[in-house]
Amino acid sequence: MATLKITLKRSVIGRPGNQVRTVEALGLKKIGDTREVNDTPALRGMVNTVKHLLEVHE
Repeated sequence: MATLKITLKRSVIGRPGNQVRTVEALGLKKIGDTREVNDTPALRGMVNTVKHLLEVHE
């Protein structure tokens, strides 16, 4: 299965609650945190919700 490497590049301070919770659900806590996650449709939807805060590599 393919994986995505996601990195938090922008702060969640001042963002709507749903975006803050989405970033937390992705396992990212502070700027510069990186996670490698399985590429699933549900995860793609989460990444799409906060794509302006993340850097994504396939």
